[in-house]
Amino acid sequence: MITDVPGVLVGHHERVGDGWATGTTVVLVPEGAVGAVDQRGGAPGTRETNLLEPENLVQRVNAVCLSGGSAYGLAAADGVMRWLSERNLGFPVGAQPHEVVPIVPAAVLFDLPRSEWGNRPDASFGYAACEAASESFAVGTVGAGAGAAVGSLKGGIGSASEVVGSYVVGALAAVNAAGEAVDLSTGRAYAADHGDFGVTWPSRAASLPSRRTGLNTTIGVVAVDAALSKAEARRIAVAAQDGLARAVRPAHSMFDGDTVFALATGAHELPAEFPARPAALDALCSAAARVFARAMVHGLLAATTAGGVPAYRDVWPEAFA
Repeated sequence: MITDVPGVLVGHHERVGDGWATGTTVVLVPEGAVGAVDQRGGAPGTRETNLLEPENLVQRVNAVCLSGGSAYGLAAADGVMRWLSERNLGFPVGAQPHEVVPIVPAAVLFDLPRSEWGNRPDASFGYAACEAASESFAVGTVGAGAGAAVGSLKGGIGSASEVVGSYVVGALAAVNAAGEAVDLSTGRAYAADHGDFGVTWPSRAASLPSRRTGLNTTIGVVAVDAALSKAEARRIAVAAQDGLARAVRPAHSMFDGDTVFALATGAHELPAEFPARPAALDALCSAAARVFARAMVHGLLAATTAGGVPAYRDVWPEAFA
């Protein structure tokens, strides 16, 4: 789980049923973390991503907000900012402790068809997700994954982590891609070889109706407990997109706004000298790709049917026997 990285918390808030299938997920770093982002595909929905460019002033972020609701869902970040400001957490802009501006980059995915029109996350979703944040959190049809879909199947929230030497790399993904995450002729996930997922991959085809809406987007966060610059953290986010491309086919289309944030908490230093430092960073990047791919498979497998989209576990129940 991404919370295996010390200092990282995750909270969800969603509504499913009665015309709703959407939600918000918040990745909180109360002590702050160096932030970066990499955005691929032709249809992004984001907030505060320019701030994360290496040449810009602010170095550390307080949270990342991931939400359903397409561009409407960016309003959820307002609630995250309110929650943080009530605790005096943010970029100092005055002499008093409460004079701060919380730094909350955000990205949204397209799930509007899974809810009745007008039912989408607002600031209350972001605030409630912060209230729920902890080291232990649910995966599947929760938070930003409540209305997610990946190809012909239900998507959801997934998470994974890996130890790399003295560092921990963790990922959280809200899986909502235009492409398929599964070979529909066999039932095997494209990224099945990236870990032990506790299932027996089936070997039969499934007949599924086409579900393409033309608008999608996978969003997520990779966290590491290394001390990185913003430019180095961006390399982590870039590498995580490779994991996304391993997990879905096609990836980064004109109809996806695939966006991955990176958070570096700074608990452990990288070697200072060359070539040890770039070699250590490269090992973290390789792990970022692996854990993001695994997180996407976990999101697929943990999802349950919602919003009229069938879940993997319903199409291939024998995998979980």
